[in-house]
Amino acid sequence: MTMPSTADLIRRRFPHASAAVLTVALCTVAVPASADSGPAGTTGGDTDAGARPTVVLVHGAFADASGWNGVIERLQGDGYTVLAPPNPLRGLASDSTYIASVLKNIKGPIVLAGHSYGGAVISSAAAGNPNVKSLVYVSAFMPDKGEALGQLAAKFPGSELNSALSPTPFETTSGKGTDLYIQPAKFHDVFAADLPAKTAAVMSAAQRPIAASAFTDKALAAAWRTIPSWALVAKQDKSIAPDLERFEAERAGSHTVEIDSSHVAMISHPDTVTDLIRDAAGSSSSASASSDSSASASSDSSAGKPALADTGSRSLALAGLGAVAAAAVLTGAGLVLVTRRRRDTPSDPDASTAR
Repeated sequence: MTMPSTADLIRRRFPHASAAVLTVALCTVAVPASADSGPAGTTGGDTDAGARPTVVLVHGAFADASGWNGVIERLQGDGYTVLAPPNPLRGLASDSTYIASVLKNIKGPIVLAGHSYGGAVISSAAAGNPNVKSLVYVSAFMPDKGEALGQLAAKFPGSELNSALSPTPFETTSGKGTDLYIQPAKFHDVFAADLPAKTAAVMSAAQRPIAASAFTDKALAAAWRTIPSWALVAKQDKSIAPDLERFEAERAGSHTVEIDSSHVAMISHPDTVTDLIRDAAGSSSSASASSDSSASASSDSSAGKPALADTGSRSLALAGLGAVAAAAVLTGAGLVLVTRRRRDTPSDPDASTAR
């Protein structure tokens, strides 16, 4: 008597089992668990599967993109593609529209960070762009839709910026307006108190003014309501009140870090700011060369907030494991069935040699 094979027994008892096992096996082969399938974060050109997100850094008022230099150097060292476009500083609506147009030319996932006024810009610029996976606010404004920055700044005491401003008329072919500068004598104390005085003096001389209308413009959108956000509160900030930064981060449900820093945390504490961006990118480095010892993570208030959108590897790996588990269950069912049939079958002197 020839003992039926395991496959025959499974087919007789479970006529669809073989097809299920085959389907699961094919799915397991088709799902790679070790490579991201998302497009690269590149500007223009073809995308490369498995690339990290592009990090876009937006500067604020009284500064330019060079304020991000320390952060850019560290992120590039990690292998990130980084872009720090100029912020026009001509008005919240027009500046947000310009940065939104920059984002549209980037292929693949984006981590979007803004400092100071740049935070207000990214909140509107990211709205409706599915490639923006996370927002990072560094001692920044985070207005809600319909809020003006002047209105928001008045919520809490602690800022000394208003009394340090120097309104200056300007004229262009399209009309007249008022630019706002920080008075050179007050720049160091109000804007960059934890930097050397000589460094602050150079920054003051090169500062880019912001149109006064930017503080009365109302925010067009609040992308932090739908996109996960990270926030850094600068506890020694005299340009934006630290209590306002805390209020904004709590309202947005942001992952929040507080440090003893002036307004320009990305210059005085580039390691901490870089780590925050790494966290937002989903690839936080545990081996940072020189973390700022003054950084202390506050309690996470992001309950109910959407997690950073996955770029693919985690879900693919789980899918592969699930397929393997399903195949194992079906195979186990077949082995149990064989064992039971053997117990119920009379002994056969030829059965030991039949295979």
